[in-house]
Parts: sequence; structure tokens; C-alpha cells
Amino acid sequence: MKTNRPVTLRQEQQHERALCTAILALRSLEECRSFFRDLCTPAELQAMADRWAVVELLERGLPYREIHKQTGVSVTTIGRVARYLILGNGGYRAVTERLKLNG
Repeated sequence: MKTNRPVTLRQEQQHERALCTAILALRSLEECRSFFRDLCTPAELQAMADRWAVVELLERGLPYREIHKQTGVSVTTIGRVARYLILGNGGYRAVTERLKLNG
């Protein structure tokens, strides 16, 4: 994240909204994959994929150490994901619930 940039909070919020709108415009798994591969570095994409894998394993009730063993994700990151799953903005929960309904 840039720390010294000439962008107002309002502009930053507009940029975030535009990104979310762009994501919502994607119509297929392939389009989504292509968009994120263009948008993110391989490391950024891997970090997001790792976090999502952690969400799925937490939802199955696996202990942090087992999740670490299976994914290689640090226990600190696993704890952070678990905290956001419970106390975050509701994004992880919304998607996990929706996938359960459609699964």
C-alpha cells in the first residue's frame, strides 16, 4: 500500500467502488481468472488464494496448526483470517454462505 500519495479519502473510496463494480461485471470463471491475473502480481494472487483456502479450512473446523501444515500459511495469517471471518466486514461470511446454498 502506498503511504505517500496525493489521493484524497474520497478519491480512494471512488477507486475502490470502481474496482468492485468492475469485478461485478465479470461473467465467467475464465473472465474472473484473467482479470485477476492482469490486476495482481503472482504473489498478490497467491496471497489471496491462500487466504481463501484458509477460510474454507476454518469453516471445516480444522485447527490452525493443521491448516498451516496443509497450506504453508503462517499461523499469524490464519489467525487474522479467522478474526475477519468472525469480526470483519462480512465479506468472507457472505461468500461462504452463498457457496453453501449453491454447493
